[in-house]
Amino acid sequence: MPVTDTRREADAFTVVAEFPAPVERVWELWSDPRKLERWWGPPGYPATFVRHDFTVPGRSIYYMTSPEGERTDYAAWRFLEIDAPHRLEIDNGFSDAEGEPAGELAWNRFSVRVEPLDGGSRMTMRAGFDSAEHLEQMVGLGMLEGFLAALAQTDPILAEG
Repeated sequence: MPVTDTRREADAFTVVAEFPAPVERVWELWSDPRKLERWWGPPGYPATFVRHDFTVPGRSIYYMTSPEGERTDYAAWRFLEIDAPHRLEIDNGFSDAEGEPAGELAWNRFSVRVEPLDGGSRMTMRAGFDSAEHLEQMVGLGMLEGFLAALAQTDPILAEG
């Protein structure tokens, strides 16, 4: 597993992962929807991206499928900043099929930074929430645990080149 550090703040969590792959290849985990589908979501719940407009102010819309074949609610990303291949900032949350916010849960701000390391890359991901209660609610729903499990699926994708 590439995760080297996790940190919790009052209203955010940060995950740091290191990979034996160049920055450009790690960036493709986010920019290439077919690669993204292979790791985004916990094992057994693959993501299907029905839209991946990787531009500012583009959107991605996806759902996950359970092991029993049931689809989850839609979720969406709104791209706020893309500085390829080093920085990405998005708003993230449950949505309708068009990517508009839906449901009772507030969206959160998610940032990704990819930087070179000797022999590889470091990716730092931070999920920020509007309150400590919102963070606890999302952690309680398995967001952090699911994200860590999802990251464990990246090694085979990066090994393909």
